[in-house]
Amino acid sequence: MDEKLDMMDSSGCASSEPFALRVLGDSMEPEFKDGCIIIIDPSGNARHGNYVIAELDGEYIFRQFIQQEDKYLLKAINQGYPDVALEDASAVRGVVTQRAGARRKYHKHYD
Repeated sequence: MDEKLDMMDSSGCASSEPFALRVLGDSMEPEFKDGCIIIIDPSGNARHGNYVIAELDGEYIFRQFIQQEDKYLLKAINQGYPDVALEDASAVRGVVTQRAGARRKYHKHYD
């Protein structure tokens, strides 16, 4: 099962402004539980190990960005999902900068 995201055009937001998404599904568990909120920086540059939103065939997918020499992969934390090979990093549409928890002490920031 491959989980994709639908992203809606949010009028009033500049394309470079951070925005929030709700995680759907279990592909990124245990780090990102189904229903948690993540903050995306669309102007962030993806580096090895970052969590990213990427566009593939007109759909969006949430994965960890892996760079091995000149190869790029999108990897699910849940090993029940396959890796997705990328030709380059141009498919990345934003980098996760924060996970919002149910309580402030469960919030987490990512570099």
